[in-house]
Amino acid sequence: MPLIDSHCHLNYEGLVERQDDVLAAARERGVTGMLNISTRQKEWPDIVATAERNDDVWATIGVHPHEADAHPDLGVEALVEAAQHPKVVAIGECGLDYYYDKSDREAQKARFEAHIEAARQTGLPLVVHTRDAEEDTAEILRRAVEKGGVKGVLHCFTSSQWLADEALDFGFYISLSGIVTFKNAKDLQETAKTLPQDRFLVETDSPFLAPVPNRGKTCEPAFVADTAAFVADLRGEDLDELQARTTDNFFRLFDKAA
Repeated sequence: MPLIDSHCHLNYEGLVERQDDVLAAARERGVTGMLNISTRQKEWPDIVATAERNDDVWATIGVHPHEADAHPDLGVEALVEAAQHPKVVAIGECGLDYYYDKSDREAQKARFEAHIEAARQTGLPLVVHTRDAEEDTAEILRRAVEKGGVKGVLHCFTSSQWLADEALDFGFYISLSGIVTFKNAKDLQETAKTLPQDRFLVETDSPFLAPVPNRGKTCEPAFVADTAAFVADLRGEDLDELQARTTDNFFRLFDKAA
């Protein structure tokens, strides 16, 4: 069965030094595709180059909310131009992070809005990061969706059932990472049970957040197989069917990769 890791950081420390082995291990576990996510503008060439070298890897173009202060001049034009590459299939990751507050909140909002407009102009989906910023995230996305031409995913979802429902109402997808396998993630597990079959994805967010039974290890795309197995059991669904559905969902959302 096909299986997609919808969010990984193959060029981050911990994976980039052994990138070929990481990719081989993922393929051995049945992972048939990986979306390599950018978080800083200076990473874009390497992120795209990794996708160019590998048929089963795609790239995104974006700036993480932690990096908003470091990219004061990032505008729509730069995002749109970089997104023209054939292996770039999404805009992000972008969004709001009020948990760490590593960048000014108004700067985060401004960069988020730039990504949204770039997504609208290119027709590519948004990869959204949100932490402790539910109301502002929902408000910004609601306005964007009402204006039209915006779709996307809330990645590594750990927020409330309310935000999940809001995102689904907007037409967005929800992506589940290894966090859903953690013992203390009971609320997230309950939310995961409610997600429509055609509106969720699975991911690793590697090299972070290795799922059970790999906690304490450097996370890598191969481990998305463990998250998929956990979610299938949690939802009482057949694993092969879940893998096939989440793969279909991935290509429906990231249709440039299809």
